[in-house]
Order: sequence, then C-alpha cells, then structure tokens
Amino acid sequence: MSLANILSIRDLLEKQVEIRGDKLFLEVEDVDGCVEKATYQEFYNSVLKLGNVLAEEGVKKGDKVLLHLPNSIDFMHAWFAITSLGAVMVPTNILSPKKEMDYLVQHSESKLIITEEEYVEKFEGMDVKVLLARYRGSNIELNLKERMYQAHSTPSDNDINCLDIAAILYTSGTTSKPKGVMITHANYLHAGEYMSSMLKMTSNDKGLIVLPMFHGNGQYYLTMPLITVGGSIALTEKFSATKYFEQAQRFDATIGSLFAAPMKMILKKAKSVTDHSFRDIIFAQSLTKEQLQEFEDHFNVNLLQIYGMTETVGTPLMNPLEGVRKNMSIGIAGSGYSVKLTNAYGKTVSDGEIGQITVKGKKGKTLMLGYYKDEEATKKTLKNDWLYTEDNAKILEDGYFYFVDRMKDMVKRAGENIATSEVESVLNEHPKIADSAVIGIKDEIRDVSLKALVVLKDGEKLTKEEVIDYCRSNIAKFKVPEFIEFLEEFPRTSVGKIQKAKLRDNGRIRN
Repeated sequence: MSLANILSIRDLLEKQVEIRGDKLFLEVEDVDGCVEKATYQEFYNSVLKLGNVLAEEGVKKGDKVLLHLPNSIDFMHAWFAITSLGAVMVPTNILSPKKEMDYLVQHSESKLIITEEEYVEKFEGMDVKVLLARYRGSNIELNLKERMYQAHSTPSDNDINCLDIAAILYTSGTTSKPKGVMITHANYLHAGEYMSSMLKMTSNDKGLIVLPMFHGNGQYYLTMPLITVGGSIALTEKFSATKYFEQAQRFDATIGSLFAAPMKMILKKAKSVTDHSFRDIIFAQSLTKEQLQEFEDHFNVNLLQIYGMTETVGTPLMNPLEGVRKNMSIGIAGSGYSVKLTNAYGKTVSDGEIGQITVKGKKGKTLMLGYYKDEEATKKTLKNDWLYTEDNAKILEDGYFYFVDRMKDMVKRAGENIATSEVESVLNEHPKIADSAVIGIKDEIRDVSLKALVVLKDGEKLTKEEVIDYCRSNIAKFKVPEFIEFLEEFPRTSVGKIQKAKLRDNGRIRN
C-alpha cells in the first residue's frame, strides 16, 4: 500500500478499513484468559466513538492526554482516539509510584488522565480530570466504556500534519528525571513502513505483543508495521514465561518481539513447544551463545538480534532477515539508516575500536523530534542530523556491530577502560550463575573498584572467592572484580533491563 497520501496514524487506519474492514485486526487476552476481539472496522468505530467522547471533554489538537493503563483493548482505543484528534498520547508505566506520576503529569502538562480504578489514588490532589476506562460505580461521567456505547462514530475534522507530535514517550529515568521523547505522526508512519519492510511482513502476519505497550517496542516494531501491511495483532495484558509459546500457538502468531530477560525466563519456565506458527522473533540485549542456541532448538524459532532506542524510532541496526545472522552482534545498518561509531571528539573510530553508536536521520521522521521541554538534552543528543546514543559498540572484521556497553556503564579503573558488559558476559558463562551486573564503586586509591552482583541458578551455591577465581581464569587481571555480592534478583525496568542505578551504593560495600 502506498503511503504517499497518508499524513497521520488515523489516515493509515482509515485506509486499511477501506481495504479490509471485515478482517480480524486485534485480539486481547487479559490475565484471566478472557479474549476481546475486533475487526478493523469494529476497532475504527470504537476509536471514533472514544475520540468524540474525548472531544466532549474539551480535548483538542495539541492537548496532552496521559494514559495509565495496562496492555488492553482500552489502551489501543485510547492511543488511536487521542492521535485521531491531533492530540498527544502520554503513555506511562502502571508500576510507577505516585511521586513519579506527579512529575510526569506536571511535566507533560497533561489535560486529561485515562486510567483504571485501582490506580486512581496515584492522581489524587492533582488539578487534572481523571476518566476511567471501565468503572463499576454509578457515575457514568467517569466511565469511558459506557460513554463510548452512547457516542456516535462520525469522524471529526482531520487537519493533522505529519510532523505534528503524536506521543511523548518518557524514558525510564534510572539515573535522572525521565526525558519525554517527542514522536510525530511521521515517526510512527516511518516505523510502520521501515519495520514491515525489514521484516518482510505481509497481511498474513500476526504479531504477538507481550511487552508493555507504554514502551516504544510494541508500538514501533509490531503495531505500526502490522497495520501498514494490514496484518493482525494479538496482545496480552501481561507477559507469562510459561504461557508464551502456548499463546503464540493459540493465536497463530507469526512474529514476536522480546528482550533478554523474558527470554531467560522462558528458557527457565516454559515447556518445549515446537508446533507453533512463529517464523521469527526479534530481540534485544545480550544472551550467551548457549542460551541463543538453546532457545532456537528448544522452541524451533528463528531469532534476530536488533538495536534501537525510543529516540531512533526504527532499528538502525539489525541482523538480516535473509543472509547471515550473527546474533551475538546487533547486526548491520538497516536500509535507509547510516550508522557510525564516534570517539569523544565526534570523529569516526577505526574498525575494532570502541566508539559511540551514532545514527544519521531526519528529525521528526526517522529520528525523534526532540525531548519535550529540554532543549539542552536535545542539542546534546541531536547534532547536524546525527543522533548520539550514548551506547558504545565496535565493528569487527565481519562488518557487524557488537554492543559493548552504555557509556555511563564504562568504568575507568587505574587508567584502564573496562566495559562492564564484558565482565558480565564472562560471569554469565559460569554454569551456576543465572545473571550478573557489574558496577564501579568509589576507591580512594584507584578511583574506581569493580563490584559484581550475582544471581545464582536455582539450587546452586558459590562462594565469593570461587567467583573471583573464575574471573581470574577467564579475563585480564585488571578486569577482575574485587567485590562480589549475591542477590536473589535484580531490580529491573518494565522491559527487563537491570537498573544499575539502584545497584550502585556510593562506595558502601556489604560483605
């Protein structure tokens, strides 16, 4: 389908309704196993009705509407209804505490909040109206579901420009206040066209989304590309390691998207399921060679490691769908993206040298428009059509990019630069270690010492001395951690990343 005359998310949805209105578009399974379904036409009608309810509440073009919802059909209706008005969706993590929500509501200047009853207390005392996606009480004014039943499905006027902001996606904010990434309608359309092309999606494809929808992954990599080609979506309220492949089988899913942490959980908990329809699962973050091989063999599925950020919209680096896949790498530059590795002075480094991943693109189309109300951070990240990711990688002789570490996770110890991810990779190869995180802590002599935090596999035992001896046998002496701490589990973000900021202890060592 040509996107030549499509300027907004609503335009794209309307075009697919014209072509395949009776086709099943969306299936949503809640935690109790109940499934709601909608064809393209049914989904569009609900979007228009909710859009008219929001318009009655005074929502207009440019207004911010904050969503505090789990994965649900309500989230999907709200996303498309808000953007169909030219308003701006601000999706947030349902696990965020009240203090963080205070900041996000204030910083985003949200005019309206859509949530569920169990989260209402987080918004008490705020001078912003709260509407409930579903409400068991008698006040119909609060109940969006009831009001949608009574609303008409006549489309509102659509004067949306492709460079209008469609969403503000807040970063995790593990080391500072979250930054609001401004995403335009053109960004979403690019994500749909680019990812569907790179993954060769067709109208026969069905994506299984289990990661939280407030995050860019489910929006960029599956929802938008599947709408672009007229495919279908299966969405689950929560990720379940034990049920993942059973759900894929039941929904006839052909493509999925995961992170390393959920994949490790699947390996640990899921039964072997091989008679599913999956052809590919894209994933991000590192696994060991053994884990990758075990996953592909155990579940009979092809894996493709990718690299992308909320700010890059699409995946500037990914393993090829056709050709040589090297899933210990983050792949090669995708069609339409230019990627280079730069040093502290912005100069391109030689192959084999570590440099910052730097992505060329167009603001508001292939790259984010910028950070909301943060001109300083925008200027630091976007320079002359290049986005500086603060992620380090290196290009080896095979031409593939290999992720090294976040710049903030690189440790300079006694004059030597150490990628903590390299030490973690060695630790994770130990047969008794399930996962690890290495951090730098203050040291009066060497400025920084290394501390490894380790989670053991179930039923296994190791001493601190055994971990250190293992490291001494497998990595250079200056990379061996001085301190070891065993944990039951790691604090993680909603997409499974270890929150290292919560692990750093300002030099206090627990022995």
